[in-house]
Amino acid sequence: MIALRLWTPWLLLLTFLTQSSPALAHKASDSFIYLDSNVGELRIDVALRDLALLVPLDQNQDRQITGREVRSQRPVITRTVENGLELSAESGVCRLQGLDWGLSRHSDGRYAAARYRIVCPDGDDPGQLQYSLLFDRDSLHRGLVQITSDAGSTLAVLSPDRNTLQLTSGSSRPLQTFAAFLVEGVVHLLIGLDHILFLLVLVLPVSLTTRETGNPTLKSRLVRLTGIVTAFTIAHSITLALAALNVMTLPIAWVETIIALSIAVAAVNVVWPVLGRKTWKLAFAFGLIHGFGFASVLGDLTSGVSDLVLALAGFNLGVELGQLGLLVLGFPILYLLSQWRVYQRAIVPFMLLAVVGTSLIWAAERAASI
Repeated sequence: MIALRLWTPWLLLLTFLTQSSPALAHKASDSFIYLDSNVGELRIDVALRDLALLVPLDQNQDRQITGREVRSQRPVITRTVENGLELSAESGVCRLQGLDWGLSRHSDGRYAAARYRIVCPDGDDPGQLQYSLLFDRDSLHRGLVQITSDAGSTLAVLSPDRNTLQLTSGSSRPLQTFAAFLVEGVVHLLIGLDHILFLLVLVLPVSLTTRETGNPTLKSRLVRLTGIVTAFTIAHSITLALAALNVMTLPIAWVETIIALSIAVAAVNVVWPVLGRKTWKLAFAFGLIHGFGFASVLGDLTSGVSDLVLALAGFNLGVELGQLGLLVLGFPILYLLSQWRVYQRAIVPFMLLAVVGTSLIWAAERAASI
């Protein structure tokens, strides 16, 4: 009875996962703002799935947003986006003069894109950017900003609790960039349900007893756990850096499909170790693919940005901190549950079955978009 009560939250989580969409399983809600101070222009890209929360895009209710539906709502879309974005100078609020409008594509799908000329009173340059789009609907929404000037290009993150950005460069900007993307790394890991499931099936065997391993001591389990986590961390850090620095990129649709399949394979391998019982090798091999998935946030910003290395370092460290936090909270629970026979004989098989089913649903839905 005690074991069942302990497992209730996990069973509810798995039920929720089986009904989650592919977008919820991986990609956060981000808008992309590109501000070019050299020519006084700004471009903003907002995901159609996010705009659908504010504007009735799916007019025929078929759960598909067509180009015609988007174009028919262009006035409402532009008004909505402009209401969530404000630039100001010392002389007053700047005006956005529309130049181009259309659709763009990022790693997670289609976006409405608009380019503006920034017109400030008295011909001043904008000194402040304020962004509030979607914050009242989604507390995890972020505005990822790239600022280009004579001094180079820098990156910043706008969030509900930090929705104003000073456009004048300062000595604290590098530290702010690092800290902002460190937080984003933590958030990305915690809302990336596919990565969490993969981490779960990697760690799960450490809590089990088998004929080969018997009943290992806590110390030996922790040593094995350290090897698995280290292998996964090294692998996804390598490919995250390669992708974010534009050294090597893969089609994100293929990457996300393979990530979903890797979860299913790792879960099956717990019961039938066709890939061997050296879980750290499995963690390293599939971790290489997961790194490309983590890079989807930074990969949607252009390359050659002076702050990109800082953003990459902060984001990667944030991912590791989020991962470590989950392990610190989750592994002791798995270890305690391993003391009950029902855990290994009934609950673990149910968990693995639910994980396999969920990941295969994700893989099928993601493959359909390739």
